[in-house]
Amino acid sequence: MKKVVILTGAGMSAESGIATFRDSNGLWNNYPVEKVATPEGFAANPELVLDFYNYRRRELLKAEPNEGHKELAELEKYFIVHIITQNVDNLHERAGSTHVIHLHGELMKSCSVKNTAKAFSISPENPDIHPGDKAPDGYQLRPFIVWFGEAVPKIEEAIQYVELSDIFVVIGTSLNVYPAAGLLNYVRNGQPVFLIDPKEVKVYRNDIEFIKTSASEGIKILAERLKKMI
Repeated sequence: MKKVVILTGAGMSAESGIATFRDSNGLWNNYPVEKVATPEGFAANPELVLDFYNYRRRELLKAEPNEGHKELAELEKYFIVHIITQNVDNLHERAGSTHVIHLHGELMKSCSVKNTAKAFSISPENPDIHPGDKAPDGYQLRPFIVWFGEAVPKIEEAIQYVELSDIFVVIGTSLNVYPAAGLLNYVRNGQPVFLIDPKEVKVYRNDIEFIKTSASEGIKILAERLKKMI
């Protein structure tokens, strides 16, 4: 079976009602990045940061995987599929995808401020983190999210999958956030590359096939083209 690696961004989950960050009314317009998505912001006002992610977590619990998520899970019948996502939601997993790498962390997990590498699952029945909530090591819990200025620990694993892939797909990302955007550098010459996004995405490669439509509709088109490559 051919290996398909798929990089997904905020546009993948937008149809499920998950707010994006960079659109005209995106989250960064309402919450400055330096206040809610940096270690310095958390140190300055942990309650604000915890409330921000508590709200996002409750939003996620109301959301459902969209048709695009489900179509990607269906591709596992025909290909070896690895999804590398910039999203912190769990909609890929809930749709049935079995190989998902979260570059930027996972919203439904927490970690200790002392050890951000060890994650703890958050119960949907008790989804909020409060000041004073402690990890088993006795330190304050924080969201298991890779904030700006922090290392992206899974990027090397993601690079390995891209290097070994037969087909590479980009869905719903502006390719402005590094190191995720740099994964294109590891795609072999001559390898099929597809990019699904209704907006113009500037890329330096001239070997990309663009599917300019929404994630769900684009993935249907993609699935038909990929099946012809089997």
